[in-house]
Amino acid sequence: METASLKEFAKYARRSLIEQVSTKLELVLSKDSAALRENLEAVNELKYQIQETSKAQVIERVAYTWFNRFCALRYMDVNRFNQVMVVSPAEGQFQSEILADAKMGHIDQKVVPRKTSQRVFALLEGNAKGADPQAEAYRLLVVAVCNDYNRLMPFLFSRITDYTELLMPDDMLSNNSILAYTREAMTPDVCQDVEVIGWLYQFYISEKKDEVFASLKKGKKITAENIPAAAQLFTPHWIVRYLVENSLGRLWMLNHPNSRLKEQMDYYIEPKELETDFLKVPSPEELKICDPACGSGHMLVYAFDLLYAIYEEEGYDAPDIPRLILEKNLYGIEIDERAGEIAAFALFMKARGKYRRFFTKSVRPRICVLKNVIFEENEIAAYMDEVGRDLFTASFQKIFHEFREADHFGSLIQPTHTDVDHISSILKDKNISRNLFISKTHQKVLKVLKQTDYLSPKYQVVVTNPPYMGSKGMNRRLSSWAKENYSDSKSDLFSMFITRILTLIKGNGYAGIMTPFTWMFLSSYEKLRYYIIWL
Repeated sequence: METASLKEFAKYARRSLIEQVSTKLELVLSKDSAALRENLEAVNELKYQIQETSKAQVIERVAYTWFNRFCALRYMDVNRFNQVMVVSPAEGQFQSEILADAKMGHIDQKVVPRKTSQRVFALLEGNAKGADPQAEAYRLLVVAVCNDYNRLMPFLFSRITDYTELLMPDDMLSNNSILAYTREAMTPDVCQDVEVIGWLYQFYISEKKDEVFASLKKGKKITAENIPAAAQLFTPHWIVRYLVENSLGRLWMLNHPNSRLKEQMDYYIEPKELETDFLKVPSPEELKICDPACGSGHMLVYAFDLLYAIYEEEGYDAPDIPRLILEKNLYGIEIDERAGEIAAFALFMKARGKYRRFFTKSVRPRICVLKNVIFEENEIAAYMDEVGRDLFTASFQKIFHEFREADHFGSLIQPTHTDVDHISSILKDKNISRNLFISKTHQKVLKVLKQTDYLSPKYQVVVTNPPYMGSKGMNRRLSSWAKENYSDSKSDLFSMFITRILTLIKGNGYAGIMTPFTWMFLSSYEKLRYYIIWL
C-alpha cells in the first residue's frame, strides 16, 4: 500500500480539524450563541469536560472522533457496505449520495428519525431558516447515520447527542472541506484493505509522537496519557504474516498435517523433524488467539484470514464462519481506546466483506480496552453485603484493586485470580437495579471481571508487536512498578511483555513476538534469558 499520500492527508486533517473544532468551540461558548440557547444541556456538558480535563484535550478528542468517523464512512462507501453512500458521491454526481437523494425526496426512514427527516426536507425546500440550509441538512444526515450505526458498532459509533455534534466542522461540502480531502486520499485502491484505517491513525498521531520524543530528549518522562502515542507502531505486513503463519498456522498444521493451509502461507517454515509433543486442537472453534497489545488490529486481521481458510477446509457453512471467528477465536487487548476502536472496526469489516448480511448479526469483536477501575473506601464491602459475601474470598477481593492504573500498565497486569467465569455468570444474573449506588458498583465489578478474563492464561496462540520503551523513558511510577513486578525483565516494555506473554499461553502453545534482538546478548537481559530457558 502506498502510504505517502495517506501520511500527508492524516497530518493535514489533524491540524485542520483541531483548528475547525477550536473555532466552533469558541463560537458555541460565546454568550449569544444559538447552541447556548437551544442546547444548554450539551453546552453544560462541554463546560464540564473542559473543567475536568482541558480545552485542548476536548478539542483533540472531538477532532479525532470526526476524523475516525469520516474515514470509516468513506471506507464503507467505497466497499458498498453503506446502503446509500454517506461521504461519497454516486457516479456522475458531485455531492454525497445521501444528500443528493434527500434533495430528490428520498431518505431512509429506518436510518434517519422522522423528526430529523422533516427538518432536512424543510431546510432543503426553503421552509426552515439556516445560515447554510444545505450544509445544515447534510450535517443532520451524517449525524443520523452515525447514530444508526451505534446499533451495530457501538465501539466506533457512540451516539452523538452531546457537544460532539455541536463541535462538528461547519465546512462539509466545499472542494476544500475535510471530506473532499478524505475522498481524495482514500481512493478505491487503498480502500481495498481495511488496514488503511490503522495506517491513517498512526499517521494522525505521528506529530504528537514526535512531540513526545522531543520532550523525552529534554529529560521529560513519558506520561500514562502519552504512552499510546509513544508506543503505537504499525507492523509491516510481511512480518505479521510471518508471525501468524508460524504460530497459528504451525499449531494447526501440527494437528492437521494433511491440511492444505500451508499452500497459502508464504512465510511458513515447516518443522525439520517430526513433532509429537504439541497442544491438541481438534476443532477450529477451540482456537483462541490473542494480541495483548493489539493496536489497530493488524495481527488479528491477518489471523482472521487464516482462520477463515481453516474453517472453510473443515467444511463449515460460509455464512457462519465470520461469526464464529469473532465469537470464539480472536481476542485483542489495548490501552489506547482509539486504536481499540479501529481494531474492532477492522474485524467487523473483514466479517462484512466475507458475508454481506453480517450487519444483521448481533456480533461484537472481542477487543478489550483496559480501563482504570477505582473503588471508594467500603464500596466493595457494601456491594458484598448486597450480593453475598460468600462469593468473594479474602484472596479473591484483591483483584478489585488491581486495575487502578490499567491505563499505565495495560496487559502487563497479572491478576491474582484468573478463573472468573463462574462468579461472572452468577453476578450477571443478579437483579440489583433497585439500589442505584450498588448498581454502579456492580458495573465496575463486572468490568474488573471482564478485564481479568481477557488477561487469563487461556490462549493457544499469542502474537504481538509489543510497545518499546527503555527504562530511561519510563516515568517514576511505571519504573518502580516494573521493578516490583518484572524484576527479571524491567529494562524495557518489550522485555516485560515477553515475560507476560509466556504466562498468557496454555502449555505447549505458541507465541509470535516482534522484538529487538538486544535481549539475546545484553547483560541487562540475562535473567530474562534464563527465565525463558527454564520456563
